[in-house]
Amino acid sequence: MLFFPTKIALFILLSITLSPLSFLSGREELQSLKKKLPTLQFSFLPFPSIQFGMYVNVICLFSSSMNEARIEITIPHLFRCPISLDLLEDPVTLCTGQTYDRSSIEKWLSAGNLTCPVTMQKLHDPSIVPNHTLRHLIDQWLQLGHQFHPGNSATIDYLTSLKHALQSPDSSLDHKLQALHQIQLLSDEYCSFKRSCFNQLSYLTLLLQLVFETRSMEFTELALSCIVKLLPLVNLDPLNMIKDESKLSTFVSLLEKGTTKTKTSLCHLIDSTATSTQTQELCHVLGNSRKVIEEIVRLAREIQEEESSKAGIKAMSALCSLQSNRESLVRGGAIDGVIAYMSGSDKLQKNLAPMAMGIIEKLVVLESGKVGVVNHPSGIQTVVKMVFRVCNNQEYCCSEVAVGVLLVICRDYGVAREEAIGAGILTQLLFLLQSQCGNKTKTKARMLLKLLRSKWNQESNNKL
Repeated sequence: MLFFPTKIALFILLSITLSPLSFLSGREELQSLKKKLPTLQFSFLPFPSIQFGMYVNVICLFSSSMNEARIEITIPHLFRCPISLDLLEDPVTLCTGQTYDRSSIEKWLSAGNLTCPVTMQKLHDPSIVPNHTLRHLIDQWLQLGHQFHPGNSATIDYLTSLKHALQSPDSSLDHKLQALHQIQLLSDEYCSFKRSCFNQLSYLTLLLQLVFETRSMEFTELALSCIVKLLPLVNLDPLNMIKDESKLSTFVSLLEKGTTKTKTSLCHLIDSTATSTQTQELCHVLGNSRKVIEEIVRLAREIQEEESSKAGIKAMSALCSLQSNRESLVRGGAIDGVIAYMSGSDKLQKNLAPMAMGIIEKLVVLESGKVGVVNHPSGIQTVVKMVFRVCNNQEYCCSEVAVGVLLVICRDYGVAREEAIGAGILTQLLFLLQSQCGNKTKTKARMLLKLLRSKWNQESNNKL
């Protein structure tokens, strides 16, 4: 809240850069300001710039009057139309992602302009789409009135300024890195209003575009870290830009040549594609990319890098959620990667062995998946070890999944039965039946014991 004396000598220095906003003249804007300034009853003054290209610097020289009048800067910038500079009444969005008041942008388009007033990009699609999210935010702001938390307005303006810093070609790399650090901090402090702001300001879209356009590995690593923090807060539809051939190529290149942190973040991004119906097609595209699969398998095998190894397992589990990806995962070495992870996971304080077993469970539905486990030098032995193993705590037990996997494989492969028996499966099953595991697990354990016994008797009779 700002206070100024009422008797003010105002000298307005206008440096006007006229944009193609031809229907609004600098003279009209100046007259509007002159009408508002003497009364000091305006709700805001756009310092230091007006978005549509008219830059106004106002220098105020104050008199010695004791009377004071109050200027309240109350309307968040996000809620203003960039053309009229008034509160948005019917916000609509162009294909460039910029939002305007319907009446203002329709006037702009009807004047024959085929560009976006803010970005000056040519409009490949002149249609306008109602912005319901922003409309809801403005309604909330109006309803709360004086109860609206003052920090919310500050949050909107601050996030807007950070976005501008990232977008501006005049911002230095250091300035952009500082902006990313601030975004990381803000995304840690979750609240529903902030979530709406991140969505409305299209932060996920912006950060993804910067990742694919920026050559600095330091910037890319930090931007991806911000993206990972934003994923639970925002609409995931912008991730679909990765389906573009050039962006997919950059994505793969970062997986191959990026830092360990960059690769870990990309795996988290892959993991998120399985959480929304909006990104199922992207999940399919990534799951059928040989290079993507090979890289996440390589990460999963690197047990010494605990965080990246776990991220690789999560990414594989996400891709495995789509049946159409499973054959590609088997061909890309997922069986080898998961078994390598499970073999060394007992060395980790917090491991994802149950999730890894879940991947095996989905892949052995395929014949190629069964063959992959059977042909792996330690495949059956590793699964047997998981039969009587509790991972992390009692809630997450590998036993039921491991017994189920062995049931599927041992039913069809004699060599798998022999290896399982040699690895001590009978003892493991007996221990399991005497434990306090669930009824489903015990039922599967009895079925496996019965299968092994019947097959053993059948093979013994055949030898006789």
